[in-house]
Amino acid sequence: MSVTQQMMFKPFRLDPDNACLWRGGQRVSLTPKAFMVLLHLVRHPGQLVTKDALLEAVWPDAMVGDAVLKVCIREIRQALGDTVKTPQFIATEYRKGYRFIKRAAPVDRPRMPQPLDHPLRVGSSENPCYLQNPSYNLPQLVGREGAFTSLHGWLEQAIQGIRHLVFMTGEAGIGKTALVKAFAAQASAVPSVRTLSVECIEWYGPSEAYLPILEAIGRLCRAPEGHRLTALLKQYAPTWLSQMPWLMDIEDYDALHHRLLNSTQEQMLRELAEVIEALAADAPLVLVLEDLHWSDYATLDLILLLARRQESARLLMIGTYRPVEVIVSGHPLKAVKQVLEMQGRCIELPLELLSQGEVATYVEGRFQGGKLPASLVQLVYQRTDGNPLFMVNMVEYLLVQRTLSLHNGLWTLQTEIDAIEIGVPESLRQMIEQQLERLMHEEQRIIEAASVMGMEFSAAAVATVLEKELAEIEDRCDMLVRRHHLLKVRGVAEWPDGTAAARYGFLHWLYQHVSYQRLGVTQRVRLHQQIGRCLEDAYGQDAGQIAAELAMHFARGRDVHRAILYLQYASRDAARRLAYREAVNYLTRALKLVERLPTAERANVRMKSLKERALVRRAGGDSAGAEEDFAALAQCQQHDTFFQQQSLFA
Repeated sequence: MSVTQQMMFKPFRLDPDNACLWRGGQRVSLTPKAFMVLLHLVRHPGQLVTKDALLEAVWPDAMVGDAVLKVCIREIRQALGDTVKTPQFIATEYRKGYRFIKRAAPVDRPRMPQPLDHPLRVGSSENPCYLQNPSYNLPQLVGREGAFTSLHGWLEQAIQGIRHLVFMTGEAGIGKTALVKAFAAQASAVPSVRTLSVECIEWYGPSEAYLPILEAIGRLCRAPEGHRLTALLKQYAPTWLSQMPWLMDIEDYDALHHRLLNSTQEQMLRELAEVIEALAADAPLVLVLEDLHWSDYATLDLILLLARRQESARLLMIGTYRPVEVIVSGHPLKAVKQVLEMQGRCIELPLELLSQGEVATYVEGRFQGGKLPASLVQLVYQRTDGNPLFMVNMVEYLLVQRTLSLHNGLWTLQTEIDAIEIGVPESLRQMIEQQLERLMHEEQRIIEAASVMGMEFSAAAVATVLEKELAEIEDRCDMLVRRHHLLKVRGVAEWPDGTAAARYGFLHWLYQHVSYQRLGVTQRVRLHQQIGRCLEDAYGQDAGQIAAELAMHFARGRDVHRAILYLQYASRDAARRLAYREAVNYLTRALKLVERLPTAERANVRMKSLKERALVRRAGGDSAGAEEDFAALAQCQQHDTFFQQQSLFA
């Protein structure tokens, strides 16, 4: 606990111990004397504080006049965004003094677990919360002490009711996932703190409206205490409850669906924000959204709304993304972040590459018990540039190649350092490819099929595609988890046809990406077709639930008819969620695929898609776009009529 209580007057917080004024997570600059004047006024809320009293409190041993005090008051008002004529914080009593008119409340600083003293000590008795979860790639946490400290500070403030949005940024392999998972584990160890992590998905993620949020809510509802969230959905977010019919009886669902026919997108966003804040009212909530560079527009709208809301909330949102991906793809996240930065509503926590000293710390910690030449650390640093994932993989590569070996508890080099440098692949891709080459033939086939499905996959789908027994596939995947560290267990996947099988995920997107790129074009097309048909059969009449995923597989599998059909299904589903931009995106993709259809079929499919897109655009308020589509539709109809007449005359 701090020696002196902090004072909260929304949206500001005064920290006397550190002489700081905060607005959310941003420190507001004040000179020392101006801070002391503000502190004295805040400690006497509603009271007239005379000029003489202020001068005596702030300058007890100096002879200063009113002019100095006026300069401080002017600085304070500028920092608070206050004015003399319409004051919100400090009112002037002519020729008398000043009055602080905003209600201020003391806030305590709760106890928090201390950040790690040293990343290589994770899992020690001092940090027991890490002992039970071996899935964290803990060595990547080297050099992240400052980031841990910052995250804990923002969590402290969130527990006090000051909401925060933190964008954790960095290139692939920099350690964003490892850091947020480790922090979430520490946060979960704090009594009553709730953590929730969601991931945006590559390929169909950018178009699937609210996909990560819907999945997270679904997981919470199925958890042991899911009845609480279901009750909150009924109370605050009926439009969201209607998106999850499995939580209700058929009669209740039909009644609710009918009642919500005229819902709006703004209503859905507002409702979900209220549910999240209601969860945070129950217990401080840490919401982690990973890989926002693959997020959909609707999820970004939700983040924007949650960050902008003025009400107090015990909410810490952490979003991770790769800046390069956002810039190259023109993702709207860039614009959203710029808006929030200008409004002081978000904080960026960039993760940098590790220094040579930090790489040395990892290498020495990884090879405890043996003395290694400094040139080895230099080699690892030069080849990886301090990228944590690259560093870990390169060291493991050296171990696999038996360049380093353990004898009698000591690590020794088996060859000269120059020879090691010659034998090391030029990139992580080559390292991963060599790692894949060491797998048995059947294991390689499993990884190849899995890479086509994405970052996560069901063993049942792999078994169907490869025409193998499910038990055999699960056994081999478990071996890949234990022995090769390529996969991780992700629970159980259940299909509507009753199939239940283990679900797995790649440890990192690079493994999935490299595996997918290794496939020939013909192999990719064939596997996408097989996986699409497998999922289509498994879901049967419920295939529309995964329409976006099926559309992706059939488009890449060159089954244009099915791809267009499921893009239309996905568009209608997005429109029902009032996510009109996503619905338009689906139909735009369908129109691009029309050119691959046989000539005789193009006109009807094009006109149908244009009509649907025009109606969606009009519903979403894009009148100009709707008129453009209606004009294109009329032109298509004229051309179609003309060609029909020509064929009759012929």
